[in-house]
Amino acid sequence: MTEPIPPITLPPSDNPYLEGEWLQECLLRWLDTEFIPEAINHNIAQRAAQIFMRQRMEGENDLGSLVIAIVTEMQAYDFSKSFYGEFAIANAVSDLLLESLGIDRCCGQ
Repeated sequence: MTEPIPPITLPPSDNPYLEGEWLQECLLRWLDTEFIPEAINHNIAQRAAQIFMRQRMEGENDLGSLVIAIVTEMQAYDFSKSFYGEFAIANAVSDLLLESLGIDRCCGQ
């Protein structure tokens, strides 16, 4: 029987603003590279980074909880001018964070 992947906890944030800026830049680069650069990508990256930063300021360190918060709050965002949706954005954020921690996205190690 396979073992579940344990939860991933980010280190406590010393500077949520800096983390938010980093995430916004990385997410925008990912959005522009994944399909095509669109003006809306900047707004999407900015909104996702704001959600992330607020969650981190409130002390959230669990990656799963951060992803759920982004999915939930991005549901109110109008994606009609984009190729993306809230799940793609939350998954991209998760992948970027895992990569920054040196964790393999495939297997959680």
